[in-house]
Amino acid sequence: MIASLSMYMRPELEAAHGRYWDLIRHFLSESGVDSPKTLSQTDDVFSVWNAPDLVLSQTCGLPYRTKLHDHVTLIGTPDFGVEDCKAGYYRSAMIVHKDNMQGHFHDYRSAVFAYNEVGSQSGYAAPYWHVRAKGYWFKELLKTGSHIESARAVASGKAGMAGIDAVTWRLIQRYDDFADQLRVFEWTVETPSLPYIAAKTAPQKETFEAVRLAILALEPADRAALGLKGIIYIPLDKYREIRNP
Repeated sequence: MIASLSMYMRPELEAAHGRYWDLIRHFLSESGVDSPKTLSQTDDVFSVWNAPDLVLSQTCGLPYRTKLHDHVTLIGTPDFGVEDCKAGYYRSAMIVHKDNMQGHFHDYRSAVFAYNEVGSQSGYAAPYWHVRAKGYWFKELLKTGSHIESARAVASGKAGMAGIDAVTWRLIQRYDDFADQLRVFEWTVETPSLPYIAAKTAPQKETFEAVRLAILALEPADRAALGLKGIIYIPLDKYREIRNP
């Protein structure tokens, strides 16, 4: 068995994630569902997502709708209470350096765009369509491997713009000292947030309920730290409505 909740993992949240998982395990056990004692937070994500004994994990919407949906069970979508978004939805912050006072999107045509990876909804797909609506796409791209490194690239001047997951942006503002060098230039449209998935044979209803109860049972400080408001069910067709780059 394996489980992972690594999409918003960072050292400051390790203990809160551990307590969240302990609660999920407790409620899974009450339904007769076995689960691993600890989360596999550093394992390769695609190996985790495709594991035949996956109890629970969180994936990005783009790989879910393009590669995983036929091979996993959609458990539900956590609601992170993203401002100006429906429950269970999120968007991307198009960030620039705070000292860059260019006021129009076309002023950034020649900028270097930093992105975590092309398989990211919030870091690549959402920004791609947002910029294409302006009539262009960046000619210079910088692959960074993570949202934090994309934001750091903009803060340091290595890149002129990046698209950052709204939840990650909230965490960067909370924990990273370079955040005060950045500002949000625009926001992309909202899309369904990162879904929880499990193996194809996993019990969907029992797992959904275990997560729901775990969020309710979290201590207020842990719930606030993780940003969790609840869990809802957003069907596959809502994910598949989103265009791919």
